[in-house]
Amino acid sequence: MARTIVTLLCGALMMVATPALAQSAATAVPAPPAAETTALTEADIQQLREGLRADKRQATAEALKLTDAEAAKFWPIYDKYIAELTTINNSKFGLIKEYSEKFGSYTDKQATDFIKRWLDVDVNASQLRSRYVPIVGKVLPGVKAASFFQIDRRLAMLVNLGLASQLPILQSQAGTP
Repeated sequence: MARTIVTLLCGALMMVATPALAQSAATAVPAPPAAETTALTEADIQQLREGLRADKRQATAEALKLTDAEAAKFWPIYDKYIAELTTINNSKFGLIKEYSEKFGSYTDKQATDFIKRWLDVDVNASQLRSRYVPIVGKVLPGVKAASFFQIDRRLAMLVNLGLASQLPILQSQAGTP
């Protein structure tokens, strides 16, 4: 299932990009491995995630029109926010890796534990956003601060949709529709 992880990450990367970014990213993103047996290294995952973060930053910059003074205050906060979000997303990608390795062999208890941990990732990301609302609000006017969180949430939903659409439903592991 290493191919699944590459497909998920490539799909997520493409979904975050704006149309202009998508066109250039299409040539920059490597194609998924041809065979199921191709091993996906941690370096591969890291490179794809870094590309995703770079495209997210570019899409945010294009959508959020900041003055030079606002940008000077905002981008360091953004970088700290993304660093914290990356830590949370490490758990998400760990869960995806686990899912790809254990699919077909989950017990009921393991499946329940898995989904609880996945939901914890969602809660942690939402709590992080909530914690940063007043921080961003100190350096950006209210409308721009709210716009940033709107943009961030939309991009996160696109990535999550891309991931969710590629993961097979767990019930199908037993051959049950």
